[in-house]
Amino acid sequence: MRPKRIPLVVMLVVLAWTAPTRADPTDDYIARAMKEFHLPGVALVVVEDGRVVKAAGYGFADTERKTPVTPDTVFKIGSISKQLIATGIMLLVQDGRLTVDDPVTRYFPDAPPSWAPMRVRHLLSHTAGLVRESPAFDPMKATSDADIVRAVYSLPLRFEPGSQWEYSNAGYYALADIIRIVSARPWTEFIHSRVFAPLGMNATTATSVTPKPLAMATGYTGTDNAGGPAPEWIALRPSGAFMSTVLDLARWDAALGGNTILTEASRRQMWSQALLNGGSSAPYGFGWHIGEFQDRRVIRHGGGLPGFSSFSMRFLDLPLSIVILTNGDDVDTAGMAANVALIQLREIAAGRK
Repeated sequence: MRPKRIPLVVMLVVLAWTAPTRADPTDDYIARAMKEFHLPGVALVVVEDGRVVKAAGYGFADTERKTPVTPDTVFKIGSISKQLIATGIMLLVQDGRLTVDDPVTRYFPDAPPSWAPMRVRHLLSHTAGLVRESPAFDPMKATSDADIVRAVYSLPLRFEPGSQWEYSNAGYYALADIIRIVSARPWTEFIHSRVFAPLGMNATTATSVTPKPLAMATGYTGTDNAGGPAPEWIALRPSGAFMSTVLDLARWDAALGGNTILTEASRRQMWSQALLNGGSSAPYGFGWHIGEFQDRRVIRHGGGLPGFSSFSMRFLDLPLSIVILTNGDDVDTAGMAANVALIQLREIAAGRK
């Protein structure tokens, strides 16, 4: 008995279904990293010359419901938000409504005499001498930015403004309040109207918004991210203000390649290392760390809030950017971004397929 012939169309469908897919080294690396750090979920975007070349979700946004992470999943981005607060200041500079050399006491006239040498640029670059955290900060209490800043008045400066670099979240509270004072509207509204809305960043909003977006990831905390869902902070911190998606952050990154939001002069200022009083420089600009990776200039920033960790990096002499968002806080996202960058640099050198 002759074997039954399989129609050619059916055979092609079967072969297409069974053929092995080409291994993706980035996917393979993320799988290993998720296993190493016991991560519930990861979202990743790779942008080249303003174009998304890879956007992917891995694992779960909610481990109980088994909700998968997608490129549209919303994560808290932590201190990646600082570049957006800094952008709000630079938009007011572009409008001619303030300068980065304005005395901070112009906006906080009741500040102590020790603040007299402090300039807006010092707040932007973490060179103001302010403490890292205001004593008035309480994650479970909504407190005005002005009150958070005034609580720092009684504390001595850690150094003369402009003489050293030391990371300060308190300084970004002051910047947010300056945006409110100068624009005469809440800083969240100002940044939304001038940045998010024009770029179509429709999923990006303040962490305090209620109700939470349906696509919001649950954040997990504890060693190996096994401590269960993280506490939900009530306080809105300008230093870690926003939640977003990798696709929205890709839109933001694409805008940084042109003059849609920031002028070339503004970007140049923001992406230059802060000059200290003695003539040396600090490895930070306005809202970005400034440095090198594989002998290439990069701007980068990490972010962390309970249950979330993130990292973004943008090459300045190569049209390549990477953003990683996770819903676990016990993880080295900087290391993950570096490894993804190495893979992407190899693929660019080989010619992308």
